[in-house]
Amino acid sequence: MPKAPEAPIRAFNLAEAKARLSSLVRRAEQGEVILIKRYGRVVAKLVPAEAPLRPKRTPGVWKGKVRIARDFDEVDAEIAELMAEGPVEPSS
Repeated sequence: MPKAPEAPIRAFNLAEAKARLSSLVRRAEQGEVILIKRYGRVVAKLVPAEAPLRPKRTPGVWKGKVRIARDFDEVDAEIAELMAEGPVEPSS
C-alpha cells in the first residue's frame, strides 16, 4: 500500500517560532512538521501528536459482577427532609 504524501517540512528561527507558536501548533495538528532553529542549527522539531491508543472494549465484561439493590431508587425519608428543609449552608 503506498504511503500518503508527507507534508513539507518548514523551518523557523526561535524568535519567529515564539511569536507564532499558536499558528505553528495549529499547523502541526494538521500534519505539518515544523523545525525550530537557533543560530542556524535545528534545535527542536514540532510534529503532530500520535492518537492515544484506546483499549479494545469488550461488551458484557461486567455481566454478573455488578448488583444493584432493589431499593436503589427508593427515597430515604430522612435525607429527603434534610434536603427540603435543612440549612442551606453547613453548620460549624
